Amino acid sequence: MHPLPWLFAGMVLFHHGYWPLAFLAEFMFFLTALRLNHEAIHHNLGFGSAGHRAVLHGLSLVMLGSNHSVAFNHLRHHQHINTEQDLEGKAGRMSLRQVIVYGPFFPLECHIVALKEGGPVWRKKVLIDLALNLVLPAAAIGFGLAFVAWHFSAMLLAQCFTALFAVWITHRGCDESALVARTQRGRMVNAVSYNMFFHLEHHLFPGVPVKRLPELADRLEAVEPAFAKAIRPVLGR
Repeated sequence: MHPLPWLFAGMVLFHHGYWPLAFLAEFMFFLTALRLNHEAIHHNLGFGSAGHRAVLHGLSLVMLGSNHSVAFNHLRHHQHINTEQDLEGKAGRMSLRQVIVYGPFFPLECHIVALKEGGPVWRKKVLIDLALNLVLPAAAIGFGLAFVAWHFSAMLLAQCFTALFAVWITHRGCDESALVARTQRGRMVNAVSYNMFFHLEHHLFPGVPVKRLPELADRLEAVEPAFAKAIRPVLGR
């Protein structure tokens, strides 16, 4: 349910003309929707396969793009990290300037790879997602809903920065390290990021839900104190 308050806040703020705050709310909606999408990809929401698939379809409707194309490439990212097959991790090997320029092309590449290499099952899921993408623009035009048009535009912009916020920030500088991802300590940062910066812990144990990652981090450090000294922070050096 995390994305819903931010979506409602964005709607209200847009209606009253508070554009900067409305944009911030849309950003937080996209962030929390990414977290929900990520949990559905790893089947960490407690549903069956059909339930997790429905979540990805529903998120594709409101976030735009195909979340099943994201799922296909994210699962390959875990299986083939830092190899030629790791399209998602490609952004982590770029400089900040490079990943910003690459950003708009990243979702397109995810779709192309999933459609070409995913086989008929993944292809069907991606095409359903893309068909659902037509709902928001149709509603905006058909019913004259200004907020829906605003939301559509904000999601298009957010998709262009997914490579930066969802990949680069947690993987930069880790392509030649035994630690394949970065992680973050600090309650305030992790509260604002909804615990999504515990990314190294996630790579070690992808079946652990995001809400339990702080507990996992504490357990890892209790077992191996050197772990805390070796980690690379998401925000910092």
